[in-house]
Amino acid sequence: MPLFDVYPLYDVTPVSAKGLYVYDDAGKEYLDLYGGHAVISIGHAHAKYVEAVSNQVSKLGFYSNAIQNPLQKQLAEKIEALSGCKDYQLFLCNSGAEANENALKLASFKTGKSRVIAFKNGFHGRTSAAVAATDNPNIVAPINAQQEVTFLELNDISGVKAELEKGDVCAVIVEFIQGVGGLDQGTASFFEEVYALCQANNTMLIADEVQSGYGRSGKFFAFQYYNVKPDIISMAKGMGNGFPIGGILIHPNIKPKYGMLGTTFGGNHLACAAGLAVLNVIEEENLMENVNKTSAYFLKLAKTVPQIKQIKGKGLMLGLEFDFEVGELRKKLIYEHRIFTGGAANKKLLRILPALTVRKDHINHFFEALIEALSKEENQ
Repeated sequence: MPLFDVYPLYDVTPVSAKGLYVYDDAGKEYLDLYGGHAVISIGHAHAKYVEAVSNQVSKLGFYSNAIQNPLQKQLAEKIEALSGCKDYQLFLCNSGAEANENALKLASFKTGKSRVIAFKNGFHGRTSAAVAATDNPNIVAPINAQQEVTFLELNDISGVKAELEKGDVCAVIVEFIQGVGGLDQGTASFFEEVYALCQANNTMLIADEVQSGYGRSGKFFAFQYYNVKPDIISMAKGMGNGFPIGGILIHPNIKPKYGMLGTTFGGNHLACAAGLAVLNVIEEENLMENVNKTSAYFLKLAKTVPQIKQIKGKGLMLGLEFDFEVGELRKKLIYEHRIFTGGAANKKLLRILPALTVRKDHINHFFEALIEALSKEENQ
């Protein structure tokens, strides 16, 4: 039976990984500065993570949400303590798309309205409402296009104001640092005015922190750089260090009802064990401090490379923009220098999304390889 061929694949077959390194079936070592789309948050096969997941699966890997699961409460308490998001409620699911789907559904339940405002180059997932709010017509099927979504430019505050005043918008969904779109950000005044307008127009502000959350931006959530308090916060990628887990944090002004949301696998025992292990390592190893220190070092080196035209993002959610498309450069980095990096909808942008445990020597290795690869490209 053939696999459904929807992924363009690099000719690399990983079979094991440790820390910042991945090893293929030929025994070659690769420096992983992409973490499988920012999923690997505390490094591959971290000892405390492996121990926690192994212990849990040997006892109870799964049971449904029809029974008591104290691990969910422990996870909620740990998220509250580390994020500073006091009094929010937690609903657990399995992925970023599912998190955003539930966030949009809750916003519609709460307001009684159905239209969504999203932003150009935004990416929120591939499920029904989430993909309709994603600015990529190629992945929106006709059945998804039935959703009512209005796309605006980041920083278009007059556009947001005009649309909200029509009275039919249930939610504004925004990435405070865009991921797939290419690391673009709104201004502080824009985000703060959007928040105020949502408050004034009975509209839920959804912070999509699926990629930027869990310390990646240098704060626990990227929205925390601004004076805003979202109604719903979606999260996923870095939550489980590779184990599928997602969730939403829900403001106390949204009251739950039995049956309002549901999931079979979300918040299962094994997922919670993975999630708790990630948070414990972030706390015990001061990884958010490491994010900011290593980011500053990365930026210092990036500014010395003349071919880099712009540096985007925050923390360890970074993009290097060139004046040429980076597809061939990424191939050189993989096949000649054995370094994983990421691309974006902006074809001239190289994305850097390493584990939060990344060190200066990893950054040095990357820039040595990048400079060599760029030099070869210019001499061809």
